[in-house]
Amino acid sequence: MGLRDPRRDLAQLRIDAANLPAASAADSSELRPGELVIAIGNPMGFVGALATGVIHAVGPLRGLGFQSWVQADVRLAPGNSGGPLANAQGRIVGINTMVAGRLALAIPSNSVRDFLAAGPASGWLGVTVQSVAIPRSSSAEKTFGLVVLEIEPASPADLASLLPGDILLGADDQPFRSIEDLARALEGSGPRVLRVEFFRGDYARVRRVAVKLGTPLAARSPAAA
Repeated sequence: MGLRDPRRDLAQLRIDAANLPAASAADSSELRPGELVIAIGNPMGFVGALATGVIHAVGPLRGLGFQSWVQADVRLAPGNSGGPLANAQGRIVGINTMVAGRLALAIPSNSVRDFLAAGPASGWLGVTVQSVAIPRSSSAEKTFGLVVLEIEPASPADLASLLPGDILLGADDQPFRSIEDLARALEGSGPRVLRVEFFRGDYARVRRVAVKLGTPLAARSPAAA
């Protein structure tokens, strides 16, 4: 496996093969409401099934963060996820992901292209977080944070000595006000450093740590200060 993006459930797979037929991708930014699209997959075990519909919109969806989605009036079922969404010319405009209300949501082909062009482990922190309200007190100016529930071994967060229970407050002097703010802070490609502020154990002291992103795994860094 190559790159991965847990936020959008994307992974780059490499196989030992050559001369395989491949579908071409279209520019998802050119999609317009009312345009015909075709979803291909194995819904409910029916291999190679097709479902047709039209584009409803392309852009962010309330409750799902700032990422752009291809939103289509196409009927999907379990087994469609990971399959292609194609236009009338048979070119891929997205990867089917889930259903929200009555709309099928697909990751735009341009987002997939950008993901494949990113550097190794780029934008990956390796944490599972949940938003939390910080009690107001005279010693704590912050009122919103992201509590770390899990840390993946050997991830950038693990190598920076972050721990479950830490409350992430912001990055690069920008406070977090939502989970999407963390996603924005992780955007980018190539080796870089993200300076994270967090609480550990109490609300009286803001701790800081530099997390290395987009670099090959290395030796564990010193404990966070």
